[in-house]
Amino acid sequence: MAKEKTLEDLFYDTLKDIYFAERQILRALPKMTRAAQSSELKAGFEKHREETEGQVERLQQVFELIGKRAQGKTCEAIQGIIAEGEEIMEEFKGTPALDAGLISAAQAVEHYEIARYGTLKTWAATLGLKDAVRLLDQTLQEETATDKTLSQLATTAANQKARAA
Repeated sequence: MAKEKTLEDLFYDTLKDIYFAERQILRALPKMTRAAQSSELKAGFEKHREETEGQVERLQQVFELIGKRAQGKTCEAIQGIIAEGEEIMEEFKGTPALDAGLISAAQAVEHYEIARYGTLKTWAATLGLKDAVRLLDQTLQEETATDKTLSQLATTAANQKARAA
């Protein structure tokens, strides 16, 4: 008879999912930085790459808190979102719409991360993992701020540039 799954199992499984996703994002961000046309978007991607490195470290701390080895689990969702971003880079390369497309791809990543970190934070609280709640909330706040920055870049420059072409 199979062991009944618990919230702890679900937390660990989702932690592995976002760990894999963050590592994939670290690989994708330099490509997005190179593809971006505006200096502001390039700088935003570079800043987020640095933040993502810290987020991976925090995830490793959460794994330690629950007594598990930090490891990823293939996340089809993030692979699909990153593939869509690569498609945008290819199809819109050299066009005024490229930065708007890159921002939309980046926001799809951010929204996925915000959903995952929000869930993990709630589950950590339910499980009484106070230190994990703090670590996960720090990352959630960074992801939310990045999403807001991307929205601002889109509305103040990239979307208008793409429209005017």
